[in-house]
Amino acid sequence: VQLQASGGGLVQAGGSLRLSCAASGRTFSSSAMGWFRQAPGKEREFVASKSWSGTSTVYADSVKGRFTISRDNAKNAVYLQMNSLKPEDTAVYYCSADYRSGRYGAPTKTIEYDYWGQGTLVTVSS
Repeated sequence: VQLQASGGGLVQAGGSLRLSCAASGRTFSSSAMGWFRQAPGKEREFVASKSWSGTSTVYADSVKGRFTISRDNAKNAVYLQMNSLKPEDTAVYYCSADYRSGRYGAPTKTIEYDYWGQGTLVTVSS
């Protein structure tokens, strides 16, 4: 499976960005999808995930109410709409795919994901 993340950039605090992740190489509709981020000097952390059925969605407390994960199985893509961005959201954002969680699984741990994209940098200035 190949995952290609895009959409990162520089934005002022309070602004918005929409990240995209295009998947290829395996049936996208049977994978749970997740977004993680890694700030300089910190460990990779969970941001959001959505089950392959689309019925289960999980957000980290730090982004709840500001970020929205969505997926379009017809386009083999997952998105992360990020609103009200804060300087602490600055990080490299990674999309990930998991084929083991089943119809309603939306994993939140890095070890639960099988495939990772290359990351896209989001910088939020104050």
